[in-house]
Amino acid sequence: QVQLVESGGGLVQAGGSLRLSCATSGRSIYTYNMAWFRQAPGKEREFVAAISWSGGITVYADSVKDRFTMSRDNAKDTVYLQMNSLKPEDTAAYYCAAAPNLGRPNMVASYYNYWGQGTQVTVSS
Repeated sequence: QVQLVESGGGLVQAGGSLRLSCATSGRSIYTYNMAWFRQAPGKEREFVAAISWSGGITVYADSVKDRFTMSRDNAKDTVYLQMNSLKPEDTAAYYCAAAPNLGRPNMVASYYNYWGQGTQVTVSS
């Protein structure tokens, strides 16, 4: 079992930045692909970014490409999402997810076995 705990959310003005963290416990995530998803009120959960177990492959949704950067520190069993140039439409609860897989990271939520409780990001205009 892997437990995921997100942190770093908050209220920020448009154009600002936030860095989300996802700390894991239970077992090492060294062989896990990791991802961030988000869900705004009244909308379906959507893919944001994913990173391979080694950190060598990252995948981003078109809506966040060139603004968000996902990274990982396997020694700390933690993944990060650096969010720059935030927009009001980025407002959502952000969730960390993990999949025990050494293949290319996936953008589909059902691929991931473990989920955190989420952290709220609110971007004011």
